[in-house]
Amino acid sequence: MSLSVENSNAVSFSINALHYETMLPVRIEIADGRILAISDLKRSTAGEKLPIIAPGLIDNQVNGYAGVDFSGEDLTIEGIVKATRSLWKTGVTTYLPTLITNSPVNLIRNFRVLVEALTLKEVELSVPGFHLEGPYLSGDDGFRGCHPLQYIAIPDVEQLMNFQQAAGGKIAQITLAPELPGSGELISYCTANGVQVAIGHSNANSKEIHEACNLGARLSTHLGNGCANLIHRHHNPIWPQLADDRLIPTLIADGHHLTQDELKVFLKVKGVGGIILTSDITFLAGMPAGRYRFGGADVILSEDGMLKSADQDCLAGATMPLLKGVENMMRFTGCSLGEAINMASKNVAEIYGWHDRGQLLPGRRADLLLLKQVTAGLVLKQCYVLGQQVYLI
Repeated sequence: MSLSVENSNAVSFSINALHYETMLPVRIEIADGRILAISDLKRSTAGEKLPIIAPGLIDNQVNGYAGVDFSGEDLTIEGIVKATRSLWKTGVTTYLPTLITNSPVNLIRNFRVLVEALTLKEVELSVPGFHLEGPYLSGDDGFRGCHPLQYIAIPDVEQLMNFQQAAGGKIAQITLAPELPGSGELISYCTANGVQVAIGHSNANSKEIHEACNLGARLSTHLGNGCANLIHRHHNPIWPQLADDRLIPTLIADGHHLTQDELKVFLKVKGVGGIILTSDITFLAGMPAGRYRFGGADVILSEDGMLKSADQDCLAGATMPLLKGVENMMRFTGCSLGEAINMASKNVAEIYGWHDRGQLLPGRRADLLLLKQVTAGLVLKQCYVLGQQVYLI
């Protein structure tokens, strides 16, 4: 592996590796944090065993990580730095810190802490915006998931403007339930102001879902989840979201949230370019099995990493990093490595209009992963953010 990277601590350097989409050897030249050029190499390059090179992963739903809860009352700048650095070690070079349903006071306070953290270059490089999941969600059991009922609210444009002001204009996505009164006005406001609207934790009917799309909704947050266990076989929120080509679903492929069959069907319906892999990861990732508090409620973390509400029969976020979702998507659906990685990089960047990252192209940021493919999955060997090595195994 060491032979593949030449002078990686310099302003300009090159990497010889196998392109993640073609598995053919390439040389990628990097200068001033950007990809300068990509050229083909002979299939045998001095006999060295080359790693696989891929764009850094982009996770649009990170509730927390490494013991840091972005919705917690104890959120600090130091915690955000810790979470960012820890995510680099999993191959995530860009992410949206996600605040879940909470009191307006808590949301405003934590948005302000996140904004202050953006003054640090290492955070600013990896955090282009924030994701607000709630509080405008269904209050029905099952559809609400683990979001605290006491803070579920009716869509309010003025309140969202207050949240956006506290967030320094950095709320890039909001997840809401379009069946709620006032949702149409809120969706129109977000669409006009560059905020991506996602349907999630919703018991909307077909008409309400398609109308939300007419107003600008373009994402479905963790489709197949945030849904009651018992639903009508025909009239439920899943079918119209699958049927509407304007909606791109985000999927949690951690092995707990969706079955293999569901992932296969979603991929067949939406296609490789119409799916985003996300993690929905929480601060409990890597913690020992046991009972914890998350989102103001008790949750149970099992030995296999499943996180469930202690009081409801529903999941309560996830504990598997996004790279595990990439592995599982390949294993469960038979898609290629390149296709799975694009669902967690290229597709994400495109929906948000982040044209400086997400692909291996000249001019793009050198947010890069060097990977080794083994029988058990993928091993991250190195990670670069804007051409700087931030992780080396």
